[in-house]
Amino acid sequence: MTYCYQCGLSYADDVATCPRCHCATVRFPNYSDYAAYATYATAAMYSGYPQTVQPGMQWQQPGVQWQQTQMPQPQVPQTQDPFQTGRVGAKEVVRVEGLYKRYSRKANWAVTNVSFNCYAGEIVGLLGHNGAGKSTTLKCLEGMLPFEKGKITIAGYDIQKQAEQAKANMGFVTDNHATFVKMTGLQYINFMADVYEVPTELRSKRLARLEKVFQLGKPIENLISSYSHGMRQKICMMGSLIHNPKLWILDEPMTGLDPRTMRAVQNFMYKYVAEGNSIIFSSHALNTVAKLCDRVVLIRKGEQVDQLNVKQICAANPNFDFEEYFLRNERQE
Repeated sequence: MTYCYQCGLSYADDVATCPRCHCATVRFPNYSDYAAYATYATAAMYSGYPQTVQPGMQWQQPGVQWQQTQMPQPQVPQTQDPFQTGRVGAKEVVRVEGLYKRYSRKANWAVTNVSFNCYAGEIVGLLGHNGAGKSTTLKCLEGMLPFEKGKITIAGYDIQKQAEQAKANMGFVTDNHATFVKMTGLQYINFMADVYEVPTELRSKRLARLEKVFQLGKPIENLISSYSHGMRQKICMMGSLIHNPKLWILDEPMTGLDPRTMRAVQNFMYKYVAEGNSIIFSSHALNTVAKLCDRVVLIRKGEQVDQLNVKQICAANPNFDFEEYFLRNERQE
């Protein structure tokens, strides 16, 4: 198999250009791997060969001269509209457009020109290294942080101009799972239900459903200050879902959960979006991202560097190595 350094796709060795991004793929005898470049001459330059290689030339055998052959010429990849992705015909629940955020005037931009959306029935993941800007993006999305440029809408409501309506349609689980530790778990759930004006007759039904997933059990009657890290994460998730939001936002949701609860949460996420809701979450667990997400937004040093339709890629190439793709992107500067 050939690995495209430009977009990460793996494809057959006898294919001259990448089927996805259409960059030419050339192999040189003294170059240990395949590399995609805009022209064959550029490839020769990077491989150490004299820059006399012309388009249409192909290396036939090691130790043999360059020979003129007819090869398909690389096509310039078209710029992808970040909003022309996702499920066809589905309702757009989230739109983040041209987001810029920094924490002070003299500081560097923490987030630069990030744009993506999320449709009803979709799970979208934010992927990146520590400090890449994932949590900052989510906190801007939730309305916790103001931002300098861009626009964010939740269920059609502008997060800056219609904050109350936008927040009524979302539930947010922070990376530190902040709760009121002087409350019992049940008091916290009722407090969150009061905030979102959940009718009394619906609370018990929704709590029973959430208990089946998270199985907090008898400790729900205890003070949250007595909870372990994993238990606090569970009660925080339950509180964020009691009003049945259209959008569920999670920052590193699986950290601290035991394997049984992790599997239960993943199954719940599938069912939740099947009901017409949306989920956006950040994670370092590449296998979890590849398994759960419909699409992934890759962020590096505050900048959005790629957006992948995971389901389409895995359907076209079951051997696609998601971890290898991420690590190769992280090595690029």
